Amino acid sequence: MPEFPNLILFAIPVFILAMLLEMYVITKQQIKSYELIDSLSSIAMGIGNVFIEFLSKAVVLFSFFWIYENLRIFTIPISWWSFILIFFADDLSYYFFHRISHESRLFWASHVVHHSSKHYNLSTALRQTWSGGFYTFVFWLWMPLVGFHPAMILLQMSISLLYQFWIHTETINKMPKWFEAVMNTPSHHRVHHGSNPLYLDRNHAGILIIWDKLFGTFQPELKEEKVIYGLVVNIETYNPFKIAFLEWRDLFIDAFSGKKSFKQRLQYLIKPPGWRHDGTGKLSGDLRDEWLQSSAQSQSQSQSQSQFNENINL
Repeated sequence: MPEFPNLILFAIPVFILAMLLEMYVITKQQIKSYELIDSLSSIAMGIGNVFIEFLSKAVVLFSFFWIYENLRIFTIPISWWSFILIFFADDLSYYFFHRISHESRLFWASHVVHHSSKHYNLSTALRQTWSGGFYTFVFWLWMPLVGFHPAMILLQMSISLLYQFWIHTETINKMPKWFEAVMNTPSHHRVHHGSNPLYLDRNHAGILIIWDKLFGTFQPELKEEKVIYGLVVNIETYNPFKIAFLEWRDLFIDAFSGKKSFKQRLQYLIKPPGWRHDGTGKLSGDLRDEWLQSSAQSQSQSQSQSQFNENINL
């Protein structure tokens, strides 16, 4: 077992210093992105995640090692070139994990935690799930199968998580164009945290934004469409235990109560958030289409009014 450092634990002091620096900068810039009780909730979620990770990591390690020792097809050595390979392999795995976490309610139940704040700052990055670590690792199971050592996989997963910390900020507007074109940035990730219909379920990238551009889920941040952070229907609580488990409660109520067929109960787990068996629900795509249609009508009316005013002036 190669010994790699636990980067997350080493990074905790850096997280604290970075948040203090961000608070200083936003005070200078007069940006109101922090609310004390909200940030304390996020930090509590982060602390809980660290402790629960000691249990979930045992499940992950056992699964990775069992596949690596018994089923692996190749053996990829721990070398400089294999770290390049695993960088792309991990980032692609993260993209699909993140995308499905928005498209399947079973995975959304744990991921919704990260989107539950109506503020966007570095403390929001710490608002992590207490339940996802026990099952979301399935998106990485193919990696020990093809021969990546489990220790390498966990190291790269930590690197990806650390990278995503700094993009949770409003203090940085845009990075250089070449960087924005390839990498995930604060601007791209602000879109991801938006509850605006135009921004829903967009920009699922971990480190490289190229996956969203390749698979059709990219949306740039628009000056005329200010990001509204949070959920379509916000949970209105700062209680860490409620933040962690409210969606699980609602999911089980929807799936297992009332008169529904087995297929309908299963669909509540598989279908996206907002889906209802009676057809009354609205998915993010429906909300986006409605917004785009409304926006097009408003633009058309505005153009007609402008043309009318020009004719009057003539």
